[in-house]
Amino acid sequence: MKFFIDSADIKEIKEAAKLGILDGVTTNPSLVSKTGRKYLDVVKEICEICPGPISAEVLSVDYDGIMKEARVWAKVANNVVVKIPLIEEGLKAVVTCSKEGIKTNVTLCFSSVQALLVAKAGGTFVSPFVGRLDDIGHEGMDGIREIKQIYSNYDYKTEILVASTRSPIHIRDAALAGADIATIPFKIFQQLVKHPLTDRGLAQFLEDAKKIPAP
Repeated sequence: MKFFIDSADIKEIKEAAKLGILDGVTTNPSLVSKTGRKYLDVVKEICEICPGPISAEVLSVDYDGIMKEARVWAKVANNVVVKIPLIEEGLKAVVTCSKEGIKTNVTLCFSSVQALLVAKAGGTFVSPFVGRLDDIGHEGMDGIREIKQIYSNYDYKTEILVASTRSPIHIRDAALAGADIATIPFKIFQQLVKHPLTDRGLAQFLEDAKKIPAP
């Protein structure tokens, strides 16, 4: 499974990239607004840090507006993926983008039927939001398993990008479900490495090493 970081914080992205296991980056207007910088400038800098797919979201909600933005984003860098909301006008734009060779990440997916529409439209990635479904009492990961089964049934090539991840358990369950990608906040990246028994074991090794006679 590929790991993307869900961030617009350049420092965080650089730190995640240093781990050597970062495959891509997802951004959105909410994340970019926290930086106080221009959207285009942030995305350009991210593209220089990570050679993998970089999702940049459109702000329009009508077909013409979405396509205008999509064509602009597609020219920013070869690894930019245009993030489009899962609405009727968005799906129309995804079909056109597919025909024009523009890669897309269809966001705000909350059901397996929506994901089916994305695959039929030719989306490159679909982003089901597991955490937000959990928040309203649904089992978000059930949707990932359903999408995986549907895509396998018909050999769809759209990649499942698990979004709104809230804990290492989400990452584990996404991997067990066979998701292609998980996009992860930086704090979750850090939590994935941590385990109390690892820390305890390391402390014991270091303490015991002090008892070894010097050469």
